[in-house]
Amino acid sequence: MNRPAYLLPAGEPPFVDRHYPKAAELLVGWDGVETLKGPTLIGVPISKPSISHSGASFTPAVVRKLFHSYSSYALDGEVDLRNSESLYDAGDIYMHATDIKESYLRIEKAVVSLVKENKDCLPMFIGGDHSITYSTIKALSISKNGKIGIIQFDAHHDLRNTEDGGPTNGTPFRRLLEGGVIEGENLVQIGIRNYSNSSHYHQYAKEQAITVYTMSDVKNSGILNIMKESIRFLKEKVDHIYISIDIDVLDQAFAPGCPAIGPGGMTSDQLLEAILLAGKEKTVCGLDIVEIDPTMDFRDMTSRVAVHCVLEFLRGRSCL
Repeated sequence: MNRPAYLLPAGEPPFVDRHYPKAAELLVGWDGVETLKGPTLIGVPISKPSISHSGASFTPAVVRKLFHSYSSYALDGEVDLRNSESLYDAGDIYMHATDIKESYLRIEKAVVSLVKENKDCLPMFIGGDHSITYSTIKALSISKNGKIGIIQFDAHHDLRNTEDGGPTNGTPFRRLLEGGVIEGENLVQIGIRNYSNSSHYHQYAKEQAITVYTMSDVKNSGILNIMKESIRFLKEKVDHIYISIDIDVLDQAFAPGCPAIGPGGMTSDQLLEAILLAGKEKTVCGLDIVEIDPTMDFRDMTSRVAVHCVLEFLRGRSCL
C-alpha cells in the first residue's frame, strides 16, 4: 500500500520552507578525495586534559546540529552565504580513549597531512578544550611556509608550566613558546581578565614580549580598534595569522556552557564584531573555537555563539 497522507518517513523534517535556506546547507561533506579550498570545519573532540571538569569533547556534534537553527542570510550587507565559497566539513579527528599525548599527536599528524595536500584549505577547528591549540598551530607551522602570529581571545593567559600538571588546557601557549614554535612578540592576547590569572604568569607574558589587551583595554579602546591594531602589528612581523577563540573570553551571561565562567568579560556582540573583521583578513590561516561544554549549557546558548562566529567569519571572507 502507499504511505498514508501526512505520515512522513522517519528522520524527514516536518516542515521545509524553500524560501528559508538553512545555514546547514553551507556544509559540504568532504569525501576525502576532492581538493579542499577555503574554510574547512574540523572537529577536535578532546576534553580529558582540562584542569576543571569539561564535556567539551561533545561540542563538534552540537555545533553541526545547530547549523540547522539559522539561515544562511545576513541582513547587514544583504549577504547570502550560499553565494560565497563552500564550507567543507572534514569530520572529526579520532582521539585515543586514554592516551592524551597520543591524541595530541593524532591532531598534529592529521592537520599536517590535510594542509600539505590541500594548500588552500583554511581549517576551522571546533574543540575540544584549549589544549588542542598547541597541536593545531604546531601542525600549521610545519605545513605552511613562514611565521605564524596568533590573536588569542581569552580570559586567561594559558601560560601555565607543564611541570606541575603536564600539558593541559592552561598550557598551550607556554608549550608553543618553549618549543620554539612561536615567538612571544607574535602573540596577541585580547580580553585577559582580573582575578583569572596569577601575577607569576602575567610577568611571564611581559618577559616573553606578549602583547596583552585586558578587558579594561577592550572597554576603553573598543574591540574594533584593538583588532585593527593587532592585525596591523602582526602583519608587519609574520606571514600568517591564526585566530584562537576561548569562549571564556565572554562574560558568563553570554556563555553559561563554559567551564571557566566569570563576570566582566566581553559581550557576544563584541566577539562577533572582531571575528567578522578577522574574516576580512587574507593572512588568516586558521581558527579554533574552544572551551564549550554542551553538558552544562543552557538551551545551547554557548554553542550558538560558536555557530555565529563561524558564520560571521564566512561573511567577512565574502568581502575578499
